[in-house]
This record gives sequence, structure tokens and C-alpha cells, in this order.
Amino acid sequence: MALFDDEPVKPKRVHEIGQDLSLLSVGELEERIGQLKAEITRLDAELQAKGSTRLAAEALFRRE
Repeated sequence: MALFDDEPVKPKRVHEIGQDLSLLSVGELEERIGQLKAEITRLDAELQAKGSTRLAAEALFRRE
């Protein structure tokens, strides 16, 4: 807990790549899998958006 109310609270790390998983419970592992799957979905959506933008820019500036 923060000593003073105005001190910023550090966000809890959800998962660290390569960390020891042996101490986590089945529930904790399932929770992390869900969070990581949600993050992959978010990353895929951003990749799709960037790909669409790139294709549109290429079509606009394509010289034929």
C-alpha cells in the first residue's frame, strides 16, 4: 500500500514471458491464458487495421 495517497500505484503485472509457472494454481493459469488470448485478439485487430491502411496507401500511390 502507498505511504501517501498521492503516490502512484504500480499496476500489477499480468504475465511475464518466461517466468516460472510451477507456483501458479490451475485457476491462475486459466486466468492468464484468458488474458493472453484477449491480448492476442487485440494485437490481431491492430495488425488488421494497419494492414488495411497500408493497402489503401499503396493503392492511392500506385503508379501504373
